[in-house]
Amino acid sequence: MLAPPAPQKNTDVLVSVLIPVYNEAGTVAEIVDRVRAAPYRMEIICVDDCSTDGTREILARLLSDARINQAIYQKNNRGKGAAVRAAISASQGDIVIVQDADLEYSPSDWPVLFEPLLQGKADAVFGSRFLGGTHRVLYYWHSVGNGLLTTLSNMFSNLNLTDMECCYKAVRGDLARQLQLRSERFGFEPEITARLARVNARIFEVPVSYSGRTYQEGKKITWRDGMAALFHILRYNLFR
Repeated sequence: MLAPPAPQKNTDVLVSVLIPVYNEAGTVAEIVDRVRAAPYRMEIICVDDCSTDGTREILARLLSDARINQAIYQKNNRGKGAAVRAAISASQGDIVIVQDADLEYSPSDWPVLFEPLLQGKADAVFGSRFLGGTHRVLYYWHSVGNGLLTTLSNMFSNLNLTDMECCYKAVRGDLARQLQLRSERFGFEPEITARLARVNARIFEVPVSYSGRTYQEGKKITWRDGMAALFHILRYNLFR
């Protein structure tokens, strides 16, 4: 059983913001500015997954301007899971949170996400796009697929999440750095869910807003990622 942390105040907490980036030259500087506007003491760690569109040069400029704290450059394109793992290893925060660079999720939701952690009630807090937060209306079959994956994950983990695939997962920093994560690409979401369930982490779920992108606007997830997520749910829940 995990030892519960003592309640903390915003000013006492260091938030590690983990930003995996792949070909997001058009949005990465803006998301960094939105993150920096949040009322928390933070370190911003960007991991570039071998971008080819000028993202690396933008990150180098953000680093030289002290707008981010670390920039990690992957030598090969390895996927979101590998990028997040690298960022977690480099983090020092009391709370770690994954922030995609595509502007689909807003740091304005952080106060709701962090509150159970700050109160010492939770070890991890998941966002959910299906609990009443404002969201852009987009792809029906994406929501169906997400519902099926979440249901299957819940069946194995015995959790009652509504949105296992949501990007926003805030975790106690010490716990996040102890998890032995291995997934390379979009298997990160089912894997971290399974690993947290296995250590009996206290998980809360809160509503978050969502401004999804179309494929024309740069969305990268496809049906292949859904099939991979299915494999990872089975892998990380059935095999240790």
